[in-house]
Amino acid sequence: MDTPDLSPATLAVTAGRPDREPGAPVNAGVVLSSTYVSQGPPVPGEAMYTRYDAPTWHPFEEALAALEASPLPALVYSSGMAAVAAAFSLVPPGGRVVVPRHAYQVTLVLAHELAATRGLEVVTADLHDLDAVAAVLPGTALVWAESPTNPMLEVADLPAIVAAAHDAGALVAVDNTFATPLGQRPLTFGADVVVHSVTKALAGHSDVVLGAVVTGDPDLRSRLDAYRRTHGAIAGPWEVWLALRGLRTLALRVARAQANAQVLAERLAAHPDVVEVRYPGLPGDPGHALAARQLDGFGTILGVRPAGGAQAADDVVAAVRLWVPATSLGGVESMLERRRRFATESPTVPEDLLRLSVGIEDVEDLWRDLDQALRAARGGRD
Repeated sequence: MDTPDLSPATLAVTAGRPDREPGAPVNAGVVLSSTYVSQGPPVPGEAMYTRYDAPTWHPFEEALAALEASPLPALVYSSGMAAVAAAFSLVPPGGRVVVPRHAYQVTLVLAHELAATRGLEVVTADLHDLDAVAAVLPGTALVWAESPTNPMLEVADLPAIVAAAHDAGALVAVDNTFATPLGQRPLTFGADVVVHSVTKALAGHSDVVLGAVVTGDPDLRSRLDAYRRTHGAIAGPWEVWLALRGLRTLALRVARAQANAQVLAERLAAHPDVVEVRYPGLPGDPGHALAARQLDGFGTILGVRPAGGAQAADDVVAAVRLWVPATSLGGVESMLERRRRFATESPTVPEDLLRLSVGIEDVEDLWRDLDQALRAARGGRD
């Protein structure tokens, strides 16, 4: 299917469909087989064994590639962290990796683990500070970027970072889980690799664990594919099929959740029991101007600091009735948690920061629940 002029919202629905033939199914099917009839020398593109390839992966990989504007199919992995690990495998032993000061905490754990086991040099930088990034680029093999960052919602100038990194001879990998391909397509900025936790918004229903990597470079894709095969980081067919089904409604879900997030951010910023709200959609947010230029929408994640510190944040989580206390994000249901409850979270993340993943419920119901929880937390301090 020729798709160059289709919007991402349309591609989410149309990409990765079976060929249009009389009597053909509209949806791709699930192939449940660990092995395939095979004899003689392996033939490229011919199914042989599911650790190498699986027909059920292809429609999802084609659809995600179309959304990320990649000429090559994506690679689906068994989890978001399997995809992150595959991207880090591109760094040679002893190579330097620049990571954000604030990023998904398990990504940072993996980077430091690889420093201990493979001799990687891990350098931390504030990616929204271009001078700080430029200062650590010489000798760097890979720049790892998140924008917005998890959980601080900082926005990075990705085109500028990519240009500077490439001038220094470094690859750039972007975790695009928060923004989704509807918000930004980092390959169009020149990024070399894009990583997703498919578990989150792409699948969108909190019922699968998957990851994916996208690249437009054939050599990088071959290396990432080899990592998947050798390390066995493969996805089950049912999970991939569910992720593709979830992808079909991505635009609708993101539009609703994003509209909800904007309303809630504005109301929370004016709430007497809130100290700070981080959301790029607020005009006063440090990343607002850059996000307005670079993103197609401000996203579905908020950072909120209630008055009263970490105890008040825990009290808010305990008091909500509609919001779900949970550690994931991007689902149809609204979730929240205090991030520093994890010992591995960055120590510069405030102890009282609540990360809110806004879902598709009625915004007034979400607001009433948050408001009563904030007032209940205040009552516990009075």
